[in-house]
Amino acid sequence: MAKARRGGSAHANRRLPGGGERLFPRAARVNEVLRQVLGEAIERLADTDDRLTLLTVTAVAADPDFARATILFASLNDDARTALSEARLRLQSVIARQVRLKRTPQLAFAVDPAVSTGERVEEILRHIRDVGGHEGGSDE
Repeated sequence: MAKARRGGSAHANRRLPGGGERLFPRAARVNEVLRQVLGEAIERLADTDDRLTLLTVTAVAADPDFARATILFASLNDDARTALSEARLRLQSVIARQVRLKRTPQLAFAVDPAVSTGERVEEILRHIRDVGGHEGGSDE
């Protein structure tokens, strides 16, 4: 029978030398570092590619083994995903240079669904306000 490891999984919170605890497991910390590095790199690329202007990296979701990472973004430009896909290898090389990982994750890009959900909620609220304003009384 295999012995259970003390302290839980490799992603569990660990004690710091000063007695405190880390607030996030390693995966969450790596995702945040990747988000920051990619945001800065994309901002530099936007100087040469107009499709990447007004683009925000909203989140990064890396696989537990960091072999792949999905980059969630919001953009006003419909061609942003194509531009990001074209710049994928360049962005991966930026990660390889700036982030110390055993392997550099292969990047995939997806529009953040929270943005479209938020827009839909705003649309519904505007509709409710407009309908409620017309039924409530006359402005005559």
